[in-house]
Amino acid sequence: MLIERELLTRGPILLQNTRVRLLMVLTALVLAPVLLGATTIYVYVDEDGVSHFTNVKPVGKKYDILLYGSDERSRGELLPDQSRFDELIWRFAGEQCVDPHLVKAIVKVESNFNPYAVSRKGAKGLMQIMPETQRLLGVRDPFDPLENLNAGIRYFRYLLDFFQANTELALAAYNAGPQRVLELGSVPAFEETREYVKRVISYYRRFKSR
Repeated sequence: MLIERELLTRGPILLQNTRVRLLMVLTALVLAPVLLGATTIYVYVDEDGVSHFTNVKPVGKKYDILLYGSDERSRGELLPDQSRFDELIWRFAGEQCVDPHLVKAIVKVESNFNPYAVSRKGAKGLMQIMPETQRLLGVRDPFDPLENLNAGIRYFRYLLDFFQANTELALAAYNAGPQRVLELGSVPAFEETREYVKRVISYYRRFKSR
C-alpha cells in the first residue's frame, strides 16, 4: 500500500511512533464506552519504549492525556489547566517588566500550556524556544517550565526593546525571526505570522479581562 510504503521509507522511528499513535487511538476506542465521563486516562512511554496507560497522573514523566474524564471537569478545571504556570509567568514577567497576561497568551498560542511540546522545526517547551535560542540563553532543559519561561520571557523582553516597545512587531519577530521583521519594518505577510499575532493579541485581551 502507498501509505505503508511511505512509512517504511521514512525509517523505523517514524514507524514506531505511528504504531504508538495507532495503539493509543485503538485503546481510546475500546476504553471510551467504559471510561468516558468516569476518569482521566494518561499515557506515557518508559525508557524501554513501552507505552503505559493509567488513571493516575504520572509524576516526573512526559505524558499525554488519552481521555478526559469527569474527574477533571468536576473540579471546574480548564482543559488544559491555563493557570498551572501562572506563578512562574508572573514572577519572570515581573522581573523583565513584561505584561504577564501577554506572556500567558504567548504560551497559550505556542504550546497550549504543554511543557513537553515540540514543533516540527524543533522548538521546545512552553514558549517553543528554538535550539539556537536555547544555546544563546543558556537553556539546559527546555522542557523544564522554570528554565523555559525564564529564557522565553527574557528573549521576548529583548525583542520588545529591539522593536522599541512595538508589541505587534515583537510578536511577529518571536514567530518569524527578528531579521525578517527588521528588513520589512512591519509584520511579514506570512499567513502563519499574521495569524499568530492576531491570536496572541486575542488571548491577551481575554486573559486581561478576567
